[in-house]
Amino acid sequence: MSQSPLIETINLTKHFDLGKQGGVRQVVHALDGISLQIAEQEILGLVGESGSGKSTYGKTLIGLHDKTAGEVRLRGETLPAHYHPRDFERHATSMQMIFQDPYSSLNPRMTVGEIIGEGLKLHTKASAAEVRDKVTGWLEQVGLQGEHAGRYPHEFSGGQRQRIGIARAMILEPEFVVCDEPISALDVSVQAQVINLLDDLKASMGLTMLFIAHDLSMVRYVSDRMAVMYLGMVVELGPANDVFFSPKHPYTEVLVASNPEPDPITERSRASTTISGEIPSPVNVGAGCRFASRCPKVMDICRSTTPELNPLKDDSIRQVACHLF
Repeated sequence: MSQSPLIETINLTKHFDLGKQGGVRQVVHALDGISLQIAEQEILGLVGESGSGKSTYGKTLIGLHDKTAGEVRLRGETLPAHYHPRDFERHATSMQMIFQDPYSSLNPRMTVGEIIGEGLKLHTKASAAEVRDKVTGWLEQVGLQGEHAGRYPHEFSGGQRQRIGIARAMILEPEFVVCDEPISALDVSVQAQVINLLDDLKASMGLTMLFIAHDLSMVRYVSDRMAVMYLGMVVELGPANDVFFSPKHPYTEVLVASNPEPDPITERSRASTTISGEIPSPVNVGAGCRFASRCPKVMDICRSTTPELNPLKDDSIRQVACHLF
């Protein structure tokens, strides 16, 4: 695997302005200075609880959200801060997204063939016959049948709809794909099928992926490296197995400890893991570590100084944003 980054973000920031309340402007700090690199043919897993900014990062990365500050670079080229239609046309064949909800991400008024083939019609010069052939081919490649092209999304199960969403993203043969919790809305029995499909496509197409999920075990299985987010910031980054089996940041330790054990006997006998303290608001956040109000290892400096994401002294590959290190 090449170590040169295919895509990288430099201090990527996304704030949502809520307007003034009581004479004070309210701003949601969804992302604050995220700097990450994803090498070619690498899968970077992104984990964190709801509201941590994972999906916002993925959508800002590919231009669905305008950037408040910072840069996104694709093969060294800085992408626009604000996307215009021509920018989507230019980059659609390089970057695509698989959305979380297979029920709301497919237009119910379009047939499956129209949904999958829409990107080819918009961004390529493929003829109608070529579009039909490619749609049929991709339906079969994701485990469906060519004649399904004439059906509508409501005629399919959740797992089948997610396969349709995968075909829609892959038909343009992108280099980079954001997988925004692609299995969280699916039954457990279907999740493994979708993960295996994505793994096969990565191997056959040489894909680079950002894989966003809640399930740390799944992210460890799928990813080469894992990044942990908390309230708009990355608090830990490193090889997926290292982060999972040897977490450094107190928040990562809690996440890993709360991950359910597959053995029901072990799970029942395990002590429960809880975090005390209030979850801080992402609106108008102050100085200091954002996990300080809930951290069992908090120090005075944590409440006044925001820790930076830095390599560990004994392991330059691992990075942690914590004053303990």
